[in-house]
This record gives sequence, structure tokens and C-alpha cells, in this order.
Amino acid sequence: MSELMTTTYSMWRLFRNCRMACKWRYIDELVPLERDPNLAFGSVIHDCLECWHGERDLAKVLDHIDRTYPNRAQDDHQQADWHLARAMMSAYAEHYPAEAFEVVALEKTFEGPIVNPATGATSRSFILAGKVDGIVLQDGQYFLLEHKTASQIDASYLERLWTDFQIILYAWYLEQTLGITVSGIIYNVLVKAKLRQGKGETEAEFEARRAELIAKSKTGKSSAKRKLPEDDDTFQQRLQEKYLEVGMFHREVLYISRDQFEELRAELWELSKAMLDARRRNTFYRNTSYCFQYGRPCAYFQLCRSGGNPNVIENHFQRIAPHEELRDGAGEDAAPVF
Repeated sequence: MSELMTTTYSMWRLFRNCRMACKWRYIDELVPLERDPNLAFGSVIHDCLECWHGERDLAKVLDHIDRTYPNRAQDDHQQADWHLARAMMSAYAEHYPAEAFEVVALEKTFEGPIVNPATGATSRSFILAGKVDGIVLQDGQYFLLEHKTASQIDASYLERLWTDFQIILYAWYLEQTLGITVSGIIYNVLVKAKLRQGKGETEAEFEARRAELIAKSKTGKSSAKRKLPEDDDTFQQRLQEKYLEVGMFHREVLYISRDQFEELRAELWELSKAMLDARRRNTFYRNTSYCFQYGRPCAYFQLCRSGGNPNVIENHFQRIAPHEELRDGAGEDAAPVF
């Protein structure tokens, strides 16, 4: 009997969207050297929220942020994320000084068989594992707590939460593992402020602007002063004021229909059969409609375009075992659901 392969819904979602991308990641174990900064920031906030909901100690959260960005003085990207994370979490702690729910578990992992819901047969090739951000008890009912960072929250964003099948399927597995009934999901959405720290003017930029003002002046003079870089304290204050605005934090509760469980379990079973067939015949075809799904190239676009060139692999990818999100201390797949 062959060894059971651990899978996650992230893997099955990728297999459904593009079998070739799934093969690169979960069979060849390739990961781009350069990580998407949006995913990295989301992971940091997940860690911060786990710390906050576990201990409600803002000082520890801010210390974690400081340690996450040790090179911020020399690295503009680290500096920007450090500012945003500190402002976001400081405002979050102020926005939710108390919660209506009781935390039951944080970063809860689970593992279970993949079962054919029609016959009760269990897959001899795959098991499903996963991790949820939290399980909470509110008004006598269990809910999954799911954290999201978003560029903005609007009606379209909230409508699409309904398509977040991963968390619904995970709810079913947790019910089987823990013997509880999960009533729904509390989506905890944090908006990423789009403010940028003022960079100021170079001497050349200032002189060019000053010359332009003088040319337009009737007196041939200008009192313009060089714009200096915005200091950290001023920018942090501006960010925190932004987070006082309505709509920067949002909680959305979705209740789970029991029918959704059966539908997703059936879909998962069908996907597992399709994967077995793809592995047996080594037929992982590309879905080119997925290459620019989020308005940017897929992480494996360069590799596909090169036909799997070994030089591209050597220079742009590294090999990392799948499902790193299941490790202790790692956040669940921080990729946007949409």
C-alpha cells in the first residue's frame, strides 16, 4: 500500500485552477526565490493577530513587528511594512478593546481522511490537513475566526466571501475532529492603508521646482523651501489617524449551510480522482486563463514560458517541502482568497 500524501485545500484549489502550477509546487516542490510582498505582509499580520488574541498584550505584538523587520533602516520595503503593521495593530487593539466571543483555540491544525460522500469509501492515496486562524464561542455557538487583510472592503469583496470554500470545508473537518458543531465563520478583515511616507525632495528636484516658481512669479523671486522627508513619528501619527476612519476594520459573519459540506466533500473526492489520473499519466496541463488571474503573472509563469528550463529553476526558484503553512508558528496560506 502506497504512503498517504498529505494535501491541503490550497493544493486542491491550485490543482483545480491550473494543474501545471500545482505540479510545480506540490510535486516538484518549487517556490519562487522572490516572495510576493502582499503574502509576506499578510503572514506577519496573522502572527500578530494570533499573539493579540492569545495574550492581548500590545507591547508583545509591537515587539514582534520590530523583530520581523530588523533591516528597516536600510530597506524601504521593510520600513513601509513596519510602519503599516505597527499602525494597523495599534489601531486594532484600540478598536477591539474587548470581544463578544471567547477564544477556544488559535492556529488550530487538523488532519482527516478524504471520503467519498456517496459510498463512504476512504481515499487510499490522500489525506486532508489544514489550519484555521481560530475557533471562538459566541452566544453559545462555535464559529471559525478567519483573518483577512484587504486593500479595500466594498460590497463586491463581501459578496465574494461566500466563495471561500476552503474555510467551509475546514469547518467540516474540525467538526469531525473536535466533535463540535460549527455554526459559521467570523471574517475579521483589516484594511491596508495606502498612505506612503513622504520622501522629500532632492536638491536637484528642489532647484527645478524653485526655478519653475520663479519663472511664473512677477517679482522674479520665490520663498519656496525644500520639502524634507517625513520623519517616522509624523508618518506613524498620520497612519494611526487614518485607522480611526470608519471602514478600516470589519467583521462579517457567514452562517454555514449543511448542504455546502456535502457539495464540497463531493468536489474534493472528484479532485482526488483527477489527481490520481494526472499522476498516473503525467498529464498536468496548463490553464492559460489563470496565468494573470490577479492582474499579475502567476508565480510559475516564467517557468512555464521557458518550458521548465533548468537554468530558470536554478536562478529563480528554490525547493521547499509542501504545506509549510502547517508548521508550528506559520500562518495559514496568506494568499488572498480571491
